[in-house]
Amino acid sequence: MSSPHVLVVDDTHIDRHAVSMALMCHNVRVTAVESVMQALMFLDSEHDVDTIVSDYCMPDMTGYDLLMEVKKSPKLAHLPVVIASSDNIPERIRKCLDGGAKDYILKPVKIVDVSRILNYI
Repeated sequence: MSSPHVLVVDDTHIDRHAVSMALMCHNVRVTAVESVMQALMFLDSEHDVDTIVSDYCMPDMTGYDLLMEVKKSPKLAHLPVVIASSDNIPERIRKCLDGGAKDYILKPVKIVDVSRILNYI
């Protein structure tokens, strides 16, 4: 059996790296990209992603925009999406969860949060 594959989407290098390294410590394959457009292009060509972890606040398109694109795509709608953000805004959290996100994690991502992500793989 191959390792689970997580797509990490974050425009901040340090956050992308931190989440990626934490997941790789659990034998998870990680592909990290810095924008929603890069994520959508990757998902269009890759079919072995098991879960998506996306930052909410990014230029051009948000993590919520990515969530909506994933959920409206017949080939991607099954993928669990976890949103991560440093903003603890109840309306935003509810919007993401109502939109189909499996979880909303507050940054910085902690060890316990990695366990939460692993539950969706």
